[in-house]
Amino acid sequence: MNEFASALLPVLVIIVTGYLLNRSGFICREAWSGLEKLTYYLLFPALLISSLGNQSLGGAPWSGILFVVLGTLSLVSLLLVSLLLITRLLVTRLPVSRFISRSTINNARFTSIFQGGVRFNTYITFAVVQDYYGAEGMTLAAITAGFMIVFINLLCIAVFAVWGKSRTTGLSAVLKEIVYNPLIIACLIGWFMSLSGTGLHETANDILQTIGKAALPLGLLAVGAALRPEAIKGHLSDILTASVFQFGLKPTLIIGFIGLFGLQGIVAGVLIIAFMTPTAPSAYILARQLGGDAETMSSIITFQTLLGFILMPLIAFFAHCLAPWLYNVKSVRTVT
Repeated sequence: MNEFASALLPVLVIIVTGYLLNRSGFICREAWSGLEKLTYYLLFPALLISSLGNQSLGGAPWSGILFVVLGTLSLVSLLLVSLLLITRLLVTRLPVSRFISRSTINNARFTSIFQGGVRFNTYITFAVVQDYYGAEGMTLAAITAGFMIVFINLLCIAVFAVWGKSRTTGLSAVLKEIVYNPLIIACLIGWFMSLSGTGLHETANDILQTIGKAALPLGLLAVGAALRPEAIKGHLSDILTASVFQFGLKPTLIIGFIGLFGLQGIVAGVLIIAFMTPTAPSAYILARQLGGDAETMSSIITFQTLLGFILMPLIAFFAHCLAPWLYNVKSVRTVT
């Protein structure tokens, strides 16, 4: 647990630095917006391509990682939607409406709760994995993130299409974002380079690695700059609902699915880290553009980012305690 907390400390320091820089006005808001775009469209894709492109991925447990990701996210999504439907049923059929928060039956606010319960912070995931597992972990993190990014965005398409304020334009906009998503494109390029045997030219690899090294520190600074602690007030019910799924249900399910598919070692560690991080800052952009509740989303992002640094070491400790009886009958399956 102490080792994991030590791995989180640099991440926390960088995020707090970004928050303080933004609050002090040392860097103007327009510059932060440009930094977010630079990280999202250039730096992080370069990191994904360089992490995947020259790695031998043939020995990686692709199917196990894929099924664990799909199974966990599908079940979490089903339970979130079930919560909405059951709550509405109780409100309409039983005299308990005064005990139920209106936020759980509001369409736009539900989309924010949904994103707060299924999305993950890629910057924190990669930063912790890099510090904890090094290059081998980064390769597995890139594989895991690729599956999660694609599937999570598809899930959010469905949620915004059904419950978003601007359902028609929202669906078209999200579909377009999926097709042109730079992180998805980067994963596809990296996978193709690796699995085809083409690999990255030495010069191209050096350039991408140099660019990619800036992704994590700058991305974490941008996460800190986006924090709005004052927005938390008035959204506690939404925050608690999303956070129970994010920090409670998701880690529990991922540990179960990891044991079911016999994943161990670094593979298991990377998956647990990815599924216990706070929600992604990009969720705010989607909420603002696609008919969600941006204010609620901002509150959830801020609270989960702060809470994550308390709960993530505890979740890691809990997972470590389960490891002796959960994994001991399975063979180790890691990239060599």
